[in-house]
Amino acid sequence: MATVRPLRPAPPVERDPALSDRALDNLRFIRETMERAGTFTAISGWGIAAVGVVAMAAALVARGRATVAWRIETWVTTAAVCIALSLWATARKARRSDLSMVSGPAQKLALAFSPAMVVGALLTAALLRIGANDLLPGVWLLLYGTAVVAGGAFSVRIIPVMGLCFMVLGAAALFAPPAAGEWLMVVGFGVAHVVFGIQIARRHGG
Repeated sequence: MATVRPLRPAPPVERDPALSDRALDNLRFIRETMERAGTFTAISGWGIAAVGVVAMAAALVARGRATVAWRIETWVTTAAVCIALSLWATARKARRSDLSMVSGPAQKLALAFSPAMVVGALLTAALLRIGANDLLPGVWLLLYGTAVVAGGAFSVRIIPVMGLCFMVLGAAALFAPPAAGEWLMVVGFGVAHVVFGIQIARRHGG
């Protein structure tokens, strides 16, 4: 009578550890590539730092102005100069990094950043019309911080952190004595820009 031999389990397949490591490296590369494709990494840290230096110089000029209207005009002019400076520095970094200023992530960043800035311009005009000049530092810091947080969602992680710092300073400016408003703007638009700009430049290639 024939005997039935028990089925033997197949011997375990030994995996090549080098092959497994290569697979993990490939997955990591794919993930990092997808992350870069969804973010705009050409924000210029040195450009942000330069904006801070310009803002601190503007604060000195504004304090020497004879009237409130002239001081506000100094800050508004400085904002326009700083936007142009930041765009130029970012475009320069994008060319050096072979990135497009009109790519999908760049467009998303611009669309997220712009609404709060437009609201800031409208509120500035409205507050000036009713003479609520003391509210301007808080409004400017809050809305600029909001714009940076929103736009920073499509850029490197440190940028939303910078935006939150501006929002905190803006909230403080709204409830602080009026004399503290300009000093908080110096801390935000000046010092914070320089500090964060240097960190971005060191960590993200300029």
